[in-house]
Amino acid sequence: MSIPNSITLLRICLIPCFVLSFYLPISHAGMITAGIFCLAGLTDWLDGYLARKLNQTSRFGAFLDPVADKLIVAVALVLIVGEFGSIWVTIPAAIIVSREIAISALREWMAEIGKQANVAVSYLGKAKTLIQILAIVILLANPADWSLPLIKLGIVLMYVAVALTLWSMYNYLRAAIIEVGFKD
Repeated sequence: MSIPNSITLLRICLIPCFVLSFYLPISHAGMITAGIFCLAGLTDWLDGYLARKLNQTSRFGAFLDPVADKLIVAVALVLIVGEFGSIWVTIPAAIIVSREIAISALREWMAEIGKQANVAVSYLGKAKTLIQILAIVILLANPADWSLPLIKLGIVLMYVAVALTLWSMYNYLRAAIIEVGFKD
């Protein structure tokens, strides 16, 4: 087991800690949860950096890293949806999770037919991820009080992330259709 893959597994192991901290009966539970989410984000950067620096990239790591990312984001969105209990939070969360599943399936299919380079991560996807993470951190760290300016900012960022989510999904699907057409 390489160091980068161990760090990726640590990110997955942080998920139960993340969930438990969310439900702690203390006033700072949201801040602790947001902190664990940020720590997971740092491990995402660190495992990629070390994989390249130590020349320890692997097919298993290439598979596991995005799975870990999607798991923690999906769990965070589920917690946020449960906390806010609002259609205005549920709809963007459902779109984000649905897109992640669809693009993961698309990447798997494209890899099967030897065309995975056509659906590689783009700068648009990276921008979407950054804004999505900012929204999640803000919504986790603060109480679900719609009158708070930070909550309003978090919701706006969530909708910006949804717009980028749909735009990047369109680009990935378009690239796949151009590459393979509708032959299957």
